[in-house]
Amino acid sequence: MPKFIDRPSPNFDARAAGHPIDILLLHYTGMQSAEAALARMCDPAAKVSAHYCIDEDGSCIRLVDEGHRAWHAGVSTWGGETDINSRSIGIELVNPGHEFGYRPFPEPQMLSLVELAGEILGRHPIPPARVLGHADVAPLRKQDPGELFGWARLAKAGIGLWPDAPASVTPPPIAEAQDMLRRYGYEVPASGVLDAETKAVVVAFQRHFRPSNVSGALDGETVGRLQALLALVDGDATPA
Repeated sequence: MPKFIDRPSPNFDARAAGHPIDILLLHYTGMQSAEAALARMCDPAAKVSAHYCIDEDGSCIRLVDEGHRAWHAGVSTWGGETDINSRSIGIELVNPGHEFGYRPFPEPQMLSLVELAGEILGRHPIPPARVLGHADVAPLRKQDPGELFGWARLAKAGIGLWPDAPASVTPPPIAEAQDMLRRYGYEVPASGVLDAETKAVVVAFQRHFRPSNVSGALDGETVGRLQALLALVDGDATPA
């Protein structure tokens, strides 16, 4: 079990009744320092928080008890559900983010995350396909934890999904691709065109599952990765 530093935040309330904890939501802090991020998450006027924050040296700060609803997801949607805070555990990773000098997540931080996330999954029925980034549930607003985050590494540790060497395919019509994204959980229009909202969703998907090319294009490799993920979910399987 990680050794926690307790820094209780006042920013929480009760989870909505009847909502299981079935999402693990990962963020980066997107601020210039860890202390600035922690101060904000403990400021009642800010009205933001998370259950945990992991510093770059691996220190794990506990802010809100898992039994409470922390305020980390904001306006967000996954699988048609909108009260993501009631359904989720939120972990903030100290990183300046795209605004202040985005950088890779260091090894001590990732080791602590793997340990903490593994324990959270042992306590709550969170399916692999519901280990998500903030950008997944809020693609029009958020970029975190971003394309430098080690999603593949987490999946190898049994945390989340990662498509295993997917084939590049002939891209389907946009309407079909939108339906596939929606089946996976993304909130996406049924417009049949690669409009701005759809492109933002594709960018979020690529940040998570195709970080080498975050272009917003529904090309063959992107669709192949999406098909592979849907096959894992439909088969109720987890990758090796």
